[in-house]
Amino acid sequence: MNIAFLLRGLLIGFSIAAPVGPIGVLCIRRTLTRGRLSGYVSGLGAATADSIYGSIAGFGLAFISNFLVSQQGWLRLAGGAFLCYLGIRTFLAKPAGQAAPAKENNLIGDYASTFFLTLTNPMTIIAYVAVFAGLGLAGARNNYASAGVLVLGVFMGSALWSFSLCSVVGFFREKFTQRGLGWVNRISGIIITGFGLFALLSAV
Repeated sequence: MNIAFLLRGLLIGFSIAAPVGPIGVLCIRRTLTRGRLSGYVSGLGAATADSIYGSIAGFGLAFISNFLVSQQGWLRLAGGAFLCYLGIRTFLAKPAGQAAPAKENNLIGDYASTFFLTLTNPMTIIAYVAVFAGLGLAGARNNYASAGVLVLGVFMGSALWSFSLCSVVGFFREKFTQRGLGWVNRISGIIITGFGLFALLSAV
């Protein structure tokens, strides 16, 4: 295994995932209201989508990236509508007195929602293509083994950021009162809905 490519991929995945957008807000809110496991699984959904986009950039699949960029209007509409739905649902959610037990159906939904949202963000593929080119990693596409290690690093880096974020947030979870969790739901709902409206307006 080429450790250099693994470390580069890890750094890329971590740095692209780090800016707190709607996915980060979702992970924070779910960690506070449902517990760390829900936040971790949500982060894994985003990391999986990141690795798919990393694969497109790493293996030099230009025809796929070009197609996704050409369809970014529809992708933003889909992602924006889903964000608005999640935002309103979050705003109206009643706070639980304690972290809800992790149920399989809930965890599948947590994973699927962040996976879908990350996948419908056309800026993600643009970011990966730009970073790969800027760091001179375009040559990896000619070596499937190196490209595969690079993508593995991207997944690990993105997952590491989510794991770190949810671990820190989970540490403060017990300090939130019932009223505080209610405000978490309302503020998170407003922020997520705001991201959704911005995505819809940018698509139009």
